[in-house]
Amino acid sequence: MSNNNLSALPDIRKTLVLNAPIQKVWNAVATSEGIAAWFMPNDFQPELGYEFHLNAGPFGNSPCKVTELDPPNRMSFEWGKDWTLTFELAEREGQTEFTLIHGGWTADMATEFGESHTVVRERMDQGWGGLVQKLRAHVEA
Repeated sequence: MSNNNLSALPDIRKTLVLNAPIQKVWNAVATSEGIAAWFMPNDFQPELGYEFHLNAGPFGNSPCKVTELDPPNRMSFEWGKDWTLTFELAEREGQTEFTLIHGGWTADMATEFGESHTVVRERMDQGWGGLVQKLRAHVEA
């Protein structure tokens, strides 16, 4: 074990160019219905400081809080006790470059469910790969 308890792990980052206008992508990542279509059921509202829940199925409801809102380019929220999720959007000639950043990973820490961040990060990294493809299918339909 290192002496440094705060051994940060790199953020998960997923970037893809979506064949959809920025406003359509924003609606998919910054409205309750949009988020539910590709990610999880939720009671999100696009308001700074708004507290909401993501319904993670077997893991129950995760408390979240909107920490940054800059339509249609950037939104961040706290997720659970450790994480931050950020969606960044940039217009690219009628398409949208979308970047998902999942931060807050620390090697020596565990989630609320007692799983090591290192293990969960690996799983989530894979999971986000699939989820951003679901987002692509949703906005390009």
